[in-house]
Amino acid sequence: MRDDNSRLVYSTDSGRIKEEKQAPVREKGDGIVRIQRQTKGRKGKGVCLVTGLEIDDAALKLVAAELKKVCGCGGAVKDGVIEIQGDKRDQIKAYLEKKGHTVKLAGG
Repeated sequence: MRDDNSRLVYSTDSGRIKEEKQAPVREKGDGIVRIQRQTKGRKGKGVCLVTGLEIDDAALKLVAAELKKVCGCGGAVKDGVIEIQGDKRDQIKAYLEKKGHTVKLAGG
């Protein structure tokens, strides 16, 4: 009898069995782009997290590149969230509102 949490990891016929990883599925939001400042786990260095953009990963990278140019700083895209280095919330908000997004500043 097989439990729900047991899985096959080796077979004498084919050897080690590797699970195929699935891409994470992003949930649909409420259409509001949120900008949050975060320092936790970053050795005191602050970043702005931009969440809620309902676009695919390629377009997200393009938006991140434009935001980095506007703010004059570095950044990255991780798990569907744009990270911009430094406290640039006002510049990010102005840019995204100019592009037609509804923007809220989240957090403290």
